[in-house]
Amino acid sequence: MSIATIIQSTRPPFLILTPICVFLGLSTALTVEPNIDYTTFTLIMIGAIAAHISVNTLNEYFDFTSGLDLKTEKTPFSGGSGALPADPKMARSVLALGLITLFITIVIGIYLMIEQSAQILPVGLVGVMLIYTYTTWINRFPFLCLVAPGIGFGLLMVVGTHIVLTKHYSLMPLLAALIPFFLVNNLLLLNQYPDIDADKSVGRNHLPIAYGTSKSTITYALFMLGAYLLIALSVVMGYFPMLSLIALLPMALAIFSLTGAKKHSQEIGKFPQYLGTNVAATLATPLLLGISLVYG
Repeated sequence: MSIATIIQSTRPPFLILTPICVFLGLSTALTVEPNIDYTTFTLIMIGAIAAHISVNTLNEYFDFTSGLDLKTEKTPFSGGSGALPADPKMARSVLALGLITLFITIVIGIYLMIEQSAQILPVGLVGVMLIYTYTTWINRFPFLCLVAPGIGFGLLMVVGTHIVLTKHYSLMPLLAALIPFFLVNNLLLLNQYPDIDADKSVGRNHLPIAYGTSKSTITYALFMLGAYLLIALSVVMGYFPMLSLIALLPMALAIFSLTGAKKHSQEIGKFPQYLGTNVAATLATPLLLGISLVYG
């Protein structure tokens, strides 16, 4: 039971997002540097997954100790994993895992900075700050909480991977990184709807709490349009190949999620199909974009 609790606290289904974002960074790197050092890439992947595990486990620990986990209604996509409420004695072990994986991330980041590119220092510093402060501080500020997930998974992972593998920066990886930036922000935004009352009770102040679900749904729509219009414009302007238009296909899933947000608002957790398609769009779009960059 104890090992299962630790594994559950890492939220394994959500860890899929990290390899996809790192793969997108690899894809942009391959367009300018075909001879990639895959040992370095493996270290990037390990560091990124360790960072994601750290975020998840620290979030689980702080949500448990604040009492939030006992107030949320669990869905497959929101409300926490439920691991620590079911096995409270493992709280310190989950905290330890969060700190150990953060340490692993820092060590790999320092090594890559020394061996490959000092340009990733700002990326690493921002990343560590996001990991440690997301649950305890960032989610008290609506707009910072809104964009923090996209900064971490989009801008830092994609652009950071590109810089380490190529040792230089260009506009194309930034354009690619903005796609998961918009979509990952939307992923976390919609998952906040079912937890509004519980989050409010422990002092959180994210966008749905501060401005309501109607304005949050408008924000979701704008971010969705931003992601998919950017793909189309990048193809037209020649930054992405024509094949990248396949990354527009998951837009149908995001539109379905948008209709669910408009129709059900705070009750969307009772209709998990809308949260599920939001996850699917967030994963499928950067994956298809990355594939198109490699083969286009």
